[in-house]
Amino acid sequence: MDSSVRAVVWRLVRPGVVAAGQGLAVALLCLGTNLVLFALSVVSLALIPVFGIGFALFPAVTVLVRWALTLQRRLSRSSRAPIASPYQPAPAGAPLGTWRRFRWVVGDPATWRDFAWLVPGAVTGGACLLAFALPAYGLEGVLLVPVLLHVITDWYGYGVFWPMDNFVQAWLSIPQGWLILGGGLAVAPWLVWLHFRFAGFFLAPTRAQELALRVRHLAATRADTIDTQAAELRRIERDLHDGAQARLVALRMSIGLAEELLARDPAAAQRLLSEAQENSGHALAELRNLVRGIYPPVLAERGLDGAVQALALTVTPPVEVDVDLPGSPPAAVESAAYFAVAELLANVAKHSGASRARVGLSHRDGALRVEVGDDGRGGASFDAGSGLVGVRRRLAAFDGTMTVTSPPGGPTVVTMELPCELSSRRISPSSGTG
Repeated sequence: MDSSVRAVVWRLVRPGVVAAGQGLAVALLCLGTNLVLFALSVVSLALIPVFGIGFALFPAVTVLVRWALTLQRRLSRSSRAPIASPYQPAPAGAPLGTWRRFRWVVGDPATWRDFAWLVPGAVTGGACLLAFALPAYGLEGVLLVPVLLHVITDWYGYGVFWPMDNFVQAWLSIPQGWLILGGGLAVAPWLVWLHFRFAGFFLAPTRAQELALRVRHLAATRADTIDTQAAELRRIERDLHDGAQARLVALRMSIGLAEELLARDPAAAQRLLSEAQENSGHALAELRNLVRGIYPPVLAERGLDGAVQALALTVTPPVEVDVDLPGSPPAAVESAAYFAVAELLANVAKHSGASRARVGLSHRDGALRVEVGDDGRGGASFDAGSGLVGVRRRLAAFDGTMTVTSPPGGPTVVTMELPCELSSRRISPSSGTG
């Protein structure tokens, strides 16, 4: 089969294959944990009047419940019905077994909504097993398993023939298998979607919780933004003081000395003026570099796509740039995305050992999406001192998100999303007509 045909087939079946695996994981997780956690929750609540045992036990069980349901929420991220976490942070200095911890757990609405979900979640999660079972049953027929078993045994059946009475019915399992496999792959994403859609009524944050989480996020990003801006101002002040300002002071002194020597030693004055001219050029270059670090001129001249393409030409390894932007993001978002790409490509050059890298720019669902990937050794993380924390803080100021996928051995893919709207494309000043 031609590679292009295989690629098209894979794009068609991939959602069903992913949903089948997701359905199996959901079913095992829900059936294996929900009912056990429900029983533990009931027991811990019933033990509250008994010497206060429940005061320590119920928060501990709640930790287990939240851990299991957090896994379920993570599984929802790859579906069309992702579920956000509703939990507020635990109060500081309130370990398990304390009254303050118990009061926080009991007073959190998410605790009781989680508890209400455990039994319904076991039912709908168990139903997700069909998302895996249907394609698996169809694959059984496609792989001629019923034919083989018919030869070995006389009791096996498949599809509409149970048991199979003759060899013709056994061979008819093949078209039935293709039909069941195709139908199962088509139905699997919908089964998983229905499960997570229903789960969202219990596990997703309420409107009040969303507002509280939003306030907490804004407070954290505001603090990060203030710290980042303060650090940037200190950097600019330091660069000006140690660079351009020092050269301008030297330039002034040279011109002053030249003025004194002009009448009695014109040759020396000429040398000082030549040095002053050279220093003025260095000062101008440093000022340009400083301005470029604040807002690169290439962004104003060529937009984000042209700026990233120009950036890709300056780094190694070779970088493939794929741009699908029908318009221009706001200037502040462009700047944040540009510097994020620059930092990530610098990481690729310094740490990855990659032979190739790629950058993708697109705009989907009201957000600028930037992907930077490489085929290097992998292992990138936020705690590896690779500058990823700084990039994440820069994006957080715009409510942006950043995810890193970098298993040992690679490849590494960093995905960034910045909520924004696009405006019509800017026209470069050099592109105007005479």
